[in-house]
Amino acid sequence: MQPIRMFDSLRVQSPHLASMRDAIDAVLSSGRLVLGPAVADFEQAFADYIGVAHCVGVANGSDALELALRALEIGPGSSVLTVANAGGYTTTAIRACGAQARYVDIDEQTLLIDAEALERALGERPQALVLTHLYGQMADAENIAARCRHHGVAMIEDCAQAHGAARNGRRAGSHGTLACFSFYPTKNLGAVGDGGAVLTADEHLAKRVRQLRQYGWSDKYRVDLAGGRNSRLDELQAAVLGVKLLHLEAENERRRAVARRYQAQVRNPLIRLPTRAAGADDVVHLAVLRCSRRDGLRAHLAGCGIDSDVHYPIPDHWQPAWRDASPPSLPVTEAAAAEVLSLPCHPALDEEEIQRVIEAVNAFR
Repeated sequence: MQPIRMFDSLRVQSPHLASMRDAIDAVLSSGRLVLGPAVADFEQAFADYIGVAHCVGVANGSDALELALRALEIGPGSSVLTVANAGGYTTTAIRACGAQARYVDIDEQTLLIDAEALERALGERPQALVLTHLYGQMADAENIAARCRHHGVAMIEDCAQAHGAARNGRRAGSHGTLACFSFYPTKNLGAVGDGGAVLTADEHLAKRVRQLRQYGWSDKYRVDLAGGRNSRLDELQAAVLGVKLLHLEAENERRRAVARRYQAQVRNPLIRLPTRAAGADDVVHLAVLRCSRRDGLRAHLAGCGIDSDVHYPIPDHWQPAWRDASPPSLPVTEAAAAEVLSLPCHPALDEEEIQRVIEAVNAFR
């Protein structure tokens, strides 16, 4: 029996290979290999898809977060709110800017940022909030953006796991002062290497990010903006992303169908499935469950030929490189980190594979 992979790149991309090759050949034939028409076309198409005016392609999602912070002049002496259950990428960006990460606990049911804890933290006047849309679920960005405006706090949406997610008719990435996306190959919209983007409705901020992605130049070889770097979305990756964007909605719907099967048919009393937010269009980047005997469940699934993964095992405030002498208490975050497990959930899974996963989970004792 063939193993079931967490993400099967060859199978997921197989329907698009011919179109992807044509797009790559067009770039190679053009001779424009850096910041050419493929990047410009994708930036416009993705901005239109999300529903904002500006998209700036960058080298990866981590750079997107850091350059967004730098565009807001976040630096030493600044504090930035975020969650500690999303893999450390935001903390890395905050620390790279010399700022302080301040963590807000998460909601027990959705594993997204807790609204009451966030309101208390906003009252302490941080400079920014990075709002993470985790596992494909979109946080309540509309209301949280309004709270941030009330407190004079900039909001950056971290949409690395939420390409196409929506709530009340508006997509993830359309509410924040800035929004950041990753196009790592396993993302809902993934490149064939790395890539990222920063989106915004603010022309001034878009201009700053464009400068920061290319050394801080205002003109060639003239550095007017500190904190810049070489962080350009590659022409070849942009060409591939332009093709795959056309199929994003259909592939997201397939992910939802897989998740609906899990939701309806996983009936093991040892397993908890997170609650999905009402009125939200989840794009199921990851199908996550909770189990107090996670390691045993993971070993059981491996014995059935089924991959699984933990997103994420170590909360940011417990990471050895970042841990303070007196780390904050985040009880819900800490409990979730000990229990979460991700099941295979991608557009290429067939019905037999989905059923195998369900039966294996239900058979765990």
